[in-house]
Amino acid sequence: MDTLTHPRRIERLITGQATRDGAGVKLTRVLTQDLQQRLDPFLMLDNFASDDPNDYGAGFPDHPHRGFETVTYMIAGRMRHQDSAGNEGLLQNGGVQWMTAGRGLIHSEMPEQEDGVMEGFQLWLNLRGADKMCAPGYRDIQSAEIPEVTTEQGVLARVIAGHSHGTAGAVQRAHTEPVYLDLRWPAATAVFEQPLPQAHNAFIYVYRGSVEVIDGEGTAAAVPLHRMAILANEGDGVRLRASAQAQAILIAGQPLREPIAQYGPFVMNTREQLMQAVDDFRSGRLGH
Repeated sequence: MDTLTHPRRIERLITGQATRDGAGVKLTRVLTQDLQQRLDPFLMLDNFASDDPNDYGAGFPDHPHRGFETVTYMIAGRMRHQDSAGNEGLLQNGGVQWMTAGRGLIHSEMPEQEDGVMEGFQLWLNLRGADKMCAPGYRDIQSAEIPEVTTEQGVLARVIAGHSHGTAGAVQRAHTEPVYLDLRWPAATAVFEQPLPQAHNAFIYVYRGSVEVIDGEGTAAAVPLHRMAILANEGDGVRLRASAQAQAILIAGQPLREPIAQYGPFVMNTREQLMQAVDDFRSGRLGH
C-alpha cells in the first residue's frame, strides 16, 4: 500500500452522552442527532459495555425501524435477534448483525446471558431516498466470517465493511461506500494507515487504551479512551499510532447529501414520509 502523503487531522473530539434505551439498557450515545449532517451517511453510534446484568438484562423488546440500516458489532456477549420478516440469529463474540430496515421491520434484540460482560456497538447507516422503501434484509456475520489483515507493523484490522490493505470486508455497499474497521495494536510504536477518499466523512472511536492521529505535518493529537475523533475532510487518508493493546473502530462513508427527517426509529427525507411511517406502524402495516 502506498504511504499517505497528507493524512487527515482531528477536527474535534466528542464525548458521548450516557443514556438508556430499549427496556433500560445502559449505553453511551457517541454519534448524536446533532452530528448527523456532519457525519452523513451515519445517523447514530451507540457503545454499550457493562458486566452488570441490571444494565443490559431487559434488552430491546419489539420495536420498529424504517429507512436505514443497523449494524450491530458484538465485542463480547450474546444477543438474540428476531424480526417480523421471520429472521432469527444469535449475535455473539466478534460477530456482526447487518440489518436493512428498508420499508419497515419490527424486531427485538434480547440478551441470552444472565451474567458476564456485554460489550459492543450499534451503528445506524442511512439509506438514500430511492432505497428507503426497499425490501428489508438481514444478515448474521459470525466472527470467523469477518476478514482480517495484519499489517507489516503488526496492527490487526478486522474488515467489517469496505476494504483495507488489499482485503475486502464482509459487507460492501453502493452509494454510501462504508468503511468499518476494528483496529487492534500490539505495541505502542505501531502505525496504521488507511487511505480514504477526501469526500468521505470519517471518525474513530477508542474503546481500549488511547490512539494518536498523526497529521500531514507529523503532529500527533491524542484520542483518549471512550472518545470519538471526527476527522477533517482533507488529505488522502488517516495515520494512527496507539498505546500498546489499544483498540478502536474506524468508520468512514460517502455522504448522501439528502434531507434527514427523523422521528425515533424512522429516518426518512420529509416530514410527510415520517407521518406515513408512524401511521403504517400504528395501523399494523409496517413490517407486514
